[in-house]
Amino acid sequence: MSVRRKPRSIKRWIKYKYSQLMRAPGGASFVALGFAIGIAVEMVTLPTYGLAFFLIFPLIYWMNASLAGALLGFVVGKIIYIPVAFVNSMVGGWVLPNQLRIHIPFAPGWIDHILLVNLKLIVGGIIDGILLGVLFYFVIRWAIQLVADKRREKRKERRSLFEAAVPPNTKHATE
Repeated sequence: MSVRRKPRSIKRWIKYKYSQLMRAPGGASFVALGFAIGIAVEMVTLPTYGLAFFLIFPLIYWMNASLAGALLGFVVGKIIYIPVAFVNSMVGGWVLPNQLRIHIPFAPGWIDHILLVNLKLIVGGIIDGILLGVLFYFVIRWAIQLVADKRREKRKERRSLFEAAVPPNTKHATE
């Protein structure tokens, strides 16, 4: 007979992962770079039918970034993708030439249109993804640094309170 254990709280697990991410050994820029890579890659994922997700792994290895930060950036990118997709399409339309036509002779005309829209989304997504990645890099690095500074200040304050409460030992054991 097995004893049923109480499942761990998801809130507690999230807090644990959050503290792990905030205390990453590479510092704030390590996590922020991973987040920026994740959000930039997400901007080109939908038109490539999810295959761009595999770009995360070589990019974080090549740029020495955080995998957890990249996956978090990827999830945030999924949340904000729908409004940004319209901007991606507009930017792709501005960059690509107006006379660009895609024609596959053996396919119906609507497939040509879908390929053109996907091409606009990919080109616009690359441009917007790089811009969003750079923007989020600085924002996330600043936020993580702010949390680390507050944590350091709080520890310093607690240490000074502890040292004030414990009187210094005037006599040593050797005397």
